Amino acid sequence: MKIILTHEVSGLGTAGDVVDVKDGYARNYLVPRGFAIRWTKGGEQDVAQIRRARKIHEIATIEQANEVKAKLEAVKVRLAVRSGDAGRLFGSVTQADVASAIETAGGPKVDKRRVELGSPIKTLGAHEATVRLHPEVSVKVNVEVVAA
Repeated sequence: MKIILTHEVSGLGTAGDVVDVKDGYARNYLVPRGFAIRWTKGGEQDVAQIRRARKIHEIATIEQANEVKAKLEAVKVRLAVRSGDAGRLFGSVTQADVASAIETAGGPKVDKRRVELGSPIKTLGAHEATVRLHPEVSVKVNVEVVAA
């Protein structure tokens, strides 16, 4: 099935790309979550609009990405969450939580869709998150999860 991506999807493409995926993946995951729309002839005009919007919000050059990377590396990210006696969290830390903690710690504003967690964060302690700033530039951010 041909679809038009409206958001960046890891391993598939960026917003505005027209890709061909399995029907079930598109119908059950991408379209319901708003990551893609079905491809139509009229949808081709939407592609140009999506790409223009992406350019406005995107870090355009590698130099800009490296500047943001330097700022992110200098930031100490601490995230206070509710936890139980054994250090297990009530729920888990999400990409949105990490993005807001980076901004709270004095770092640059980061889109939650650019934050990648290797595995769900469900315990207290030091964890690592990857922020994809540009297709060629990513930075690892240490996140310290502490009890609130």
